[in-house]
Amino acid sequence: MRNLLRLKELSDLLEHHQGTLEAEVQARTADLQARTADLQRFRTAMDATDDAITLVNRTTMQFVEVNAAASQMFGFSREELLERGPLDVATASRERLVELYDEIIAGQGRTETIERMHRKDGSAFPAEVHRHAQRVGSGWIIVAVVRDITRRAQAESRLQHMAHFDALTGLLNRTLFHETLTKTLVQASALGQTVAVLFMDLDNFKNVNDTYGHAAGDELLIQVSDRLIQCVRVRDTVGRLGGDEFALILMIPQGKHDIAAVVAKKIQSALLEPFHLDGHEVTVTASIGIAMHPGDATDAETLLMYADTALHQAKQGGRDTFQFFTSAMNTEVWRRLELETALRQAVKNEEFVVHYQPKVQLAGGHVVGLEALLRWDRPGYGLVPPSEFIYALEDSGLIVEVGRWVIAAACEQIRAWIRRGIDPVQVSVNVSPRQFIKGDLQGDVLLALDTYEVPAHLLELELTETLMMTSTDNTIAALRNLKAVGVQISIDDFGTGYSSLAYLRRFPVDKLKIDLSFIRDVTHSPDDDSIVSAIIQMGHSLNLAVIAEGVETAPQLAFLRRHQCDQIQGYYFSRPLPLPALEQLLLAGTSLPTPHGDSAVAPATSALGDDGVEAGEKTG
Repeated sequence: MRNLLRLKELSDLLEHHQGTLEAEVQARTADLQARTADLQRFRTAMDATDDAITLVNRTTMQFVEVNAAASQMFGFSREELLERGPLDVATASRERLVELYDEIIAGQGRTETIERMHRKDGSAFPAEVHRHAQRVGSGWIIVAVVRDITRRAQAESRLQHMAHFDALTGLLNRTLFHETLTKTLVQASALGQTVAVLFMDLDNFKNVNDTYGHAAGDELLIQVSDRLIQCVRVRDTVGRLGGDEFALILMIPQGKHDIAAVVAKKIQSALLEPFHLDGHEVTVTASIGIAMHPGDATDAETLLMYADTALHQAKQGGRDTFQFFTSAMNTEVWRRLELETALRQAVKNEEFVVHYQPKVQLAGGHVVGLEALLRWDRPGYGLVPPSEFIYALEDSGLIVEVGRWVIAAACEQIRAWIRRGIDPVQVSVNVSPRQFIKGDLQGDVLLALDTYEVPAHLLELELTETLMMTSTDNTIAALRNLKAVGVQISIDDFGTGYSSLAYLRRFPVDKLKIDLSFIRDVTHSPDDDSIVSAIIQMGHSLNLAVIAEGVETAPQLAFLRRHQCDQIQGYYFSRPLPLPALEQLLLAGTSLPTPHGDSAVAPATSALGDDGVEAGEKTG
């Protein structure tokens, strides 16, 4: 009986332990399933990012977990990576990685580094790596997040390139050229060497853009840059400073001081070969200015300025040439700077005045128009003729503001004459190309007409023939808009710019003004006789009025009458006059002598006084 009871107790105990074991197994199974689910969620989260994530056992230096992005980034399968470690994908040495890991563990912080990593195929790439340490039991796990920054590095490289190289030609841009020149001068000074700086731009480059389009202009600049590179040695430097401006740095060996001139001539020869632009053959020339180190200057800024000054002289000397900087040019530079400063002050202080030169109708001999001519009443100097300052207004860009003022002044004067009962005559104003390019000529004219309530037909704009040849569609559109409201348009200095009937057809022209250079010798030069006669006939065939300027003698006047020129302007009738003298002439009703008295009559206004301007001067 006792044995039976003992067996019963053992059976109950065994059943109890079995239940406990089953419960423990179930609990452990549930815990394992939970851990597996957590691991799966962890891996899912890791695989959801584009960055590579790796877990490294610090002790074994092996990967213990990686995500899908790590496999894709490094080119290994997950299984292959788990058999490897960071030394298989990093370019850093084992010592460097161990040192880095220990620094992270010691500080229990995070690090961010830019490193070179490599793939299974051996190719390398830049990576941004973020690491931090995680304690697991008695050991440490290093968690690394790796981001491939190839595109970012490429973008930064492109930005760096764009910041220092010209995007169109690939040459050094102005910034890098200046930096290179500065370094070259330091080196040359240390070695006692000479450096030449060549400053170059293309002659009449704007014509290419206007005729063939900006794409052709860009292609021309690319081809020019290629030819420039062929003209220099490997150690020399070529840069594009903007627009059609190029610059070169030449290292001059001892005893070879003629190299700068040799290279300049070589460039001129290289440009002789026509350029092929979208089916068109184009020929261009260049003007070049040269400054030398250390003879002219020892710093980059001054050398470039002097080379630019020499370039300006080359252009004034007829283009397609080169000039070396001289001390005389330096004097001219400072004179120009002083003049520009004084002109800016003149604009501010309203020191400009307008004189007027009459235009006379040959049929009847009466005044039918006036040309507004700018004068500068400079304090301490008196009346300054335009030949001494107009070019500085153009170069500095002040011509836009001053030109706007002349238009307004002319309209204001027309209104004053109308209000005083003086018969109004048409006033013409010279227009600079810069007023189209940098300013708003159409807006300036319309504002002046509206402000002073002047009938549009009483204002005339005189354009140079060069402006016709270099005009843009916007310029022509602006002139047509002004013509539509009644403003008159004339072409000044006609015959000097080699324009054609094609240009005249494009422009809304009312009048042609024959340049004074043809009138001067018209009575004893068969060539000028033929040119003036042809211009008059052509103008009339196009229903254009023709004006001869610079008429100073009775024989000139007689010639123009015989060939039925419409109007004259010049010292024979009147020089440019200040306002009081002009009004005296207008109120007196002064007119040309009759044809029978041409050979014996002196200029009609010789008693009105000379304003100090040479005969035949032409200003804006």
